[in-house]
Amino acid sequence: MEIPLFLLEKARRQGLDLVDLISKALSLDPNSRTAAHLELAERFLNEGRELVEKDPVQASEKLYKAAVEAVKALATALGLGEAERAGEYGRWTAQLLFQAVDSASRVVGEEVRLWWRVAWVLHVEGFHEARLSSQQVSRDLPYIEKLVNLAKQVKK
Repeated sequence: MEIPLFLLEKARRQGLDLVDLISKALSLDPNSRTAAHLELAERFLNEGRELVEKDPVQASEKLYKAAVEAVKALATALGLGEAERAGEYGRWTAQLLFQAVDSASRVVGEEVRLWWRVAWVLHVEGFHEARLSSQQVSRDLPYIEKLVNLAKQVKK
């Protein structure tokens, strides 16, 4: 299936979550939505790993996106209110992501908050500000892996 690029770009600019929108249109159950977010998390994680040495700026953003998808998967799998609100809005805001992390941490452990904050630093300092070296991004990679792995465990 092909989606016109201008539609994808417009959706991206508006911050729409295409997985949530399509899932809602297809009336997918939470387990299927969780699986979709996990698939994206794995894809971004692998892309980030491959870029760490070559392009720390792009690696930072891919790893951040992996963390975002892991948080969405966690929120959906745990039935958190933040996932429901994101579905109603058709998008996840930074505020909803932070709230979902806080809610998830009460269920699965405080480490989630720390791992998410590493992802946020990668997003801001690594991608937007381009201040992180390959070595710094490489040292943050295991925390993103832990977040993605936790989301996979919760889904089981």
